[in-house]
Amino acid sequence: MNALDLSWRRGRLELTQFLRSRESVVFTMAFPVIMILIFSSIFDWDLAPGVTFTQYFVSGMIATGLMTVGFQALAIQIPIERERGVLKRLRGTPMPPWAYFAGKVVLVAVIAAAETLLLVAVAVLFFGLRLPAAPGHWWTLAWVSVLGVTACTLCGIAFSSVPRSARGATAVVTPVALVLQFTSGVFVEFTRLPEWMQQVAAVFPLKWMCQGLRAVFLPDSFAALEPAGSWELGRVALVLGAWCVVGLALCLRTFRWSLDR
Repeated sequence: MNALDLSWRRGRLELTQFLRSRESVVFTMAFPVIMILIFSSIFDWDLAPGVTFTQYFVSGMIATGLMTVGFQALAIQIPIERERGVLKRLRGTPMPPWAYFAGKVVLVAVIAAAETLLLVAVAVLFFGLRLPAAPGHWWTLAWVSVLGVTACTLCGIAFSSVPRSARGATAVVTPVALVLQFTSGVFVEFTRLPEWMQQVAAVFPLKWMCQGLRAVFLPDSFAALEPAGSWELGRVALVLGAWCVVGLALCLRTFRWSLDR
């Protein structure tokens, strides 16, 4: 069996297990949708003529969805599998170790794409979201999403070694995700945040994912309202690419197959 077939088989198994867990499906898929329904209903004013709050908010929700499925879900799920001995048993099978991670990548890629499509569909149908017309904006959506979800996935795998137990994983991971959301301009306009908070957020991927996605859904004139006065797409790519490298290095350094290693 070649690497592609093995990756897909492992990915299908991961997807099947994910879909059988109603809690995981509801939390991962429904949370961003619920947030956009609530916030877009409450904040129903225009940020500028013809630009609704939803037009701004959808970029943060897509980025949050990518972080949820890539970072938060894996950082919680892997410690559970580790404590139950699943990882140790897999390590003792003829299956190459990389196949386990390939399965997680397939799971994240499929769920992230489905979640993004669902969010955009809800925003278009219920809140009049205007989709980008220029092909370049769709290309930006694609590469920001791919780099962002890759960085989040690698960081999620690396962070899965932080919780000491499966029971404590949610308590450790969820506050980190929430703090990043509030400091990265997901729920409010980024420039309304204190300057020190903006500087802290700029260290982490979520802020740059939101900024890159704002370049997709907002008019070009809104770039002047960013802290640097532009979308800084080159820097977005650089920071997200750097986090992919950092995340991979942390995975190789910290990942544990069992509790005693």
